Amino acid sequence: AASMALRNAAKKCNPVILEPMMNVEVIVPEDYLGDIMGNITSRRGRVDGMEARGNAQVVRAFVPLANMFGYATYLRSSTQGRGVYTMQFDHYEEVPKSVGEEIIKANGGNNKED
Repeated sequence: AASMALRNAAKKCNPVILEPMMNVEVIVPEDYLGDIMGNITSRRGRVDGMEARGNAQVVRAFVPLANMFGYATYLRSSTQGRGVYTMQFDHYEEVPKSVGEEIIKANGGNNKED
């Protein structure tokens, strides 16, 4: 009975899935800036700003944590080891609908027997 009550309550309150968003700062030589910006975007990242620092460019962005796995390897290989980055938790954000549906499906959600 309790599990049915919880399911009914969850359906009525329109729950959302939140994901951790990381504040990412990437420092790369200017030659690699376009590739790095494109890769951040492909990881569902939002560029928040850019600035020059010496001979390098600093890109600040918010990127979902789930999309940052493997980034260190990508950055090293695409910049010949000359790019560095830092990342720290910033906030939670609602996942896009398509991503949320994939998460629910992968975890056995959307039972039609409810």
